[in-house]
Amino acid sequence: MRTELITLPTPTTPLDGAWYVPDDRPLVGTVLLFHGNRMSFLWGAPRFLPPVLTRLGYACLAFNRRGHDILSIRDSRQAEGAAFQMTHEAIEDNRIAARWIAGQGLPDPVVIGHSNGGMLAVRHVADHPRTPGLVLLSAQCGGTAMVRHAAAAGALDGIDLDAVAATARQRVAEGRGRELMMLPGWWYASSAESFLDRMEALPDTLALAPQVRCPTLYLRGDAEPADLYPAEAFAQRCAGPCTVSLVDRCDHFYRGREDAVAARVAAWFGQALSAMPHEN
Repeated sequence: MRTELITLPTPTTPLDGAWYVPDDRPLVGTVLLFHGNRMSFLWGAPRFLPPVLTRLGYACLAFNRRGHDILSIRDSRQAEGAAFQMTHEAIEDNRIAARWIAGQGLPDPVVIGHSNGGMLAVRHVADHPRTPGLVLLSAQCGGTAMVRHAAAAGALDGIDLDAVAATARQRVAEGRGRELMMLPGWWYASSAESFLDRMEALPDTLALAPQVRCPTLYLRGDAEPADLYPAEAFAQRCAGPCTVSLVDRCDHFYRGREDAVAARVAAWFGQALSAMPHEN
């Protein structure tokens, strides 16, 4: 495959990414890859899937949302990253990436999202009914219950969510919404306004399911809780055909099981999707 680093402009922080193109076979379609919460296009599925998908003839765009990693800087000491992420920006970032593909004169992309990126993928596909296919890799349940489900699964080290939310609301009311709050466990750090956004503004994966009409693969590791990653419930609710795939000996980050996950995704592409011709 041929790899090109790209930058996509936004109203604030640009998005960095990689465009992977098959260099030894005709192009049959395109793919958008949405990374997980506090991850980036450099790790996980956005990294290990493009070599597999380009061999099937699909060009892949993997990119950072403005909410990537935890904290980072770019060309100054101004902090950016997932500690400041907001849902409306994430939704906009995904739309910007889709428009970039359209601007190349290429067909509508299959959308693949991992975890938080899977939840956002459902929102994106509901808003883009021409999407030819959707792959949900341990997609979060989203909605107002997501943070509590994550906390119950041990992600936030048993913090008092209501107390933290009260502190966050006070800071936002005082104009201190971008101040960082230190959190134990998975999130580590979050601005006050971003913490409230996680609690109150996430898309609801199951509520959006009836708006998803394209073929869908929903994959989950067998070590992951079904209430947080509701593959079976989504399959019952979505309007299109949905294949549920459970990967044995597999955690949320697919460590050591990347090849098994990639093989299932590739097999589903071959079974569920017809070739999408290049459109000039």
